[in-house]
Amino acid sequence: MSELTLLTTESTPVVAPTHITVDSNPFRVVVDPEMRQRLRAGLLQLIDHHDQRLADFFANGQLALDSYKEYIELFARSLRETMETPQGVAWLLESAGFNVAEEDINLEPEWRWKEVPTPEPGPEKTTPVNEVH
Repeated sequence: MSELTLLTTESTPVVAPTHITVDSNPFRVVVDPEMRQRLRAGLLQLIDHHDQRLADFFANGQLALDSYKEYIELFARSLRETMETPQGVAWLLESAGFNVAEEDINLEPEWRWKEVPTPEPGPEKTTPVNEVH
């Protein structure tokens, strides 16, 4: 079985982009610190919103919870169900600075994995005894 790694389609140095579009190379988007911060902030807002909604439902007597385990399971379900909708993904895209029409959102993007060649075994590197600290 070979190891798989997510790779970009081009191999160019990563430079912080001055203008990012939704069709930009995803590798550059992922490693751009400003984009990562906006995405992280959007995810935290989404988490806070779902947490508050569940707390409200529980406080109003609309939701019965028997344990933290059940709360976490429902919380995860709520997040999953939101992110499985064009509206949820559109909200996350918007929080990251993109305005994408819901009908243009792909809810089933393909993972485009590439085979990573297994490195050839090389000579073993040893440290002489007198250099061990």
